Amino acid sequence: MDAKFMDECPDIIKEYLFYMKTIQGRSENTVDGYYIDLRTFFRFIKQQKNLVSTDTSFEEIKISDVDIELIRSVTLMDVYQYLDYLQSERQNSPVTRSRKISVLKSFFKYLTKKSGLLTYNPIQELEVPSTKKALPKYLSLEQCLEMLNKIDGSNKERDYCIITLFLNCGMRLSELVGLNLGDIKDNTIKVLGKGNKERIIYLNNAALDALDRHLKLRYKQKNVKDRYAMFITRGGTRISRRRVQEIVENCLKAIGLDHMGFSTHKLRHTCATLMYQYGEVDIRTLKDFLGHERISTTEIYTHVSNKQLEQASAKSPLSNIKKREP
Repeated sequence: MDAKFMDECPDIIKEYLFYMKTIQGRSENTVDGYYIDLRTFFRFIKQQKNLVSTDTSFEEIKISDVDIELIRSVTLMDVYQYLDYLQSERQNSPVTRSRKISVLKSFFKYLTKKSGLLTYNPIQELEVPSTKKALPKYLSLEQCLEMLNKIDGSNKERDYCIITLFLNCGMRLSELVGLNLGDIKDNTIKVLGKGNKERIIYLNNAALDALDRHLKLRYKQKNVKDRYAMFITRGGTRISRRRVQEIVENCLKAIGLDHMGFSTHKLRHTCATLMYQYGEVDIRTLKDFLGHERISTTEIYTHVSNKQLEQASAKSPLSNIKKREP
């Protein structure tokens, strides 16, 4: 958990976050997100129950005094009012509201089932708000080729390798940044995914070639501080998430696709989509390739293109039947 949150975080929430990190295997960033969502909720509760002065702004409400007695006072109606607040006052999207409620349900379930501090879960029957499943954004095959061809600059071999791994291996940003030199073995690479779960990705020819070109320069770099890191900066330290995001943004800008909502994660969408559309990859294979726990998560990547819809229509056994003239 981020040190800047430690002083304000009450013990009862710290224990939950520690459980989610060490037992459930959630990442540091995920745990920090849980804390921020719980902080928003208990700020709202303290405000609703008149536990802070009326002239205290919402962002200044402290939650360090939150204890089991306050938590026991939470009712299902409080949570309904919280949902209304998220929508009307904070303009949170359905996806954001759904995430916040999921964290809240997880927290109360922990207090009831794991720690035993609650004998009754007041929000057990609370439904998570439904969200609209939008089709993911992705680059076309032509756009991918154009972007790869435009990569230039003093670190072009490194940057080309980064983009290639995103497009061919479907890595998450955290997975790519965390790569070490020792993770490569023959034609495979080991990545550390969500929940600290390792998986092996088979490297195709494009990925192997890009890695080979990158590593020839990587091993020649002097003053390396993070000697195990696959991708490093000029200063010799492991490349940061933000720096990788900037590399992707610059590559997109080079082909006129900046400010179009694309990102490192959209390159992961692109990899999965192109594999499904052009490689005819089975959805269960794609699930394991991407490191998803549930196949329902993979389904959003397997939307079909207009071309596939056209081909499906043409394959109907009645597609060539025409009305006979009398």
